[in-house]
Amino acid sequence: MIVVLFRSKLTSAAGDDYTAMDAEMMQLIQQNPGFVDVKSYKAEDGERLTIVRFKDEETLKAWGAQERHRVAQSTGREKWYEYYKLETAKIIRTSEFEREA
Repeated sequence: MIVVLFRSKLTSAAGDDYTAMDAEMMQLIQQNPGFVDVKSYKAEDGERLTIVRFKDEETLKAWGAQERHRVAQSTGREKWYEYYKLETAKIIRTSEFEREA
């Protein structure tokens, strides 16, 4: 399993066009073979964290090469992001607990 941590802060120029592209990317990534799940959070200071899990490195590479995703990345750097930080990690161990109802 591969996990991508995408931390970012938006500029004031990130308006309706950003919202539309974000929705499109969420829909597109969920159709990507090997996609596991995605969660997004926003901190009080405006920083956002998106956590995306992929089955393997090949799946992640395919997402990175997806043409529409590359357009979103380029536009993000040019207009929407004040900054972003991307970290990619391989899961080496998992542990779970769930309380029975």
